[in-house]
Amino acid sequence: MSRNASNRPVVLIVMGVAGSGKTTVAELFAKKAGAVFYEGDNFHPPENIAKMSAGIPLTDTDRKKWLQALRKIITRALAKKEFTVLTCSALKAKYRDSLAVDDSRVTFVHLTGSQTLIEERLKKRRGHFMPLALLASQFAILEPPADALVFSCAAPPKKIVAELIQALDSGASR
Repeated sequence: MSRNASNRPVVLIVMGVAGSGKTTVAELFAKKAGAVFYEGDNFHPPENIAKMSAGIPLTDTDRKKWLQALRKIITRALAKKEFTVLTCSALKAKYRDSLAVDDSRVTFVHLTGSQTLIEERLKKRRGHFMPLALLASQFAILEPPADALVFSCAAPPKKIVAELIQALDSGASR
């Protein structure tokens, strides 16, 4: 990335519903940009994973500990000025408000796609606790952000990453 390090976001949160490609895009971007990568799903407490595995949508109360753990990572990255990429569904505005820690150096990247496209992806996905049955509940509570960089997940991940780098180099951010 050619953008001046002082102008770029310190934390990028790649968000969207399950199956939108958050992990693939975030990992690829982090490698290309030299950022530290955190997979948000790894910070869910065991009870959340059990609940989702059973096809039960999480409540705001269920998500509280998870979002607090992610917020700690974000706060630490901001304090250290450590370029960090984190995945998190961040479906509601109040979740994003908490994760943004009222700091303009946090930028959201929203991967969007049709429910049909994402259903097809989830049908092919193996080894993940998030079942296809919960996708509709995620679309139902999704509050699309007004202030995120938005990319269609229908595009190949390498193209999304290239466009994201271009957007950040041009100064686009939250």
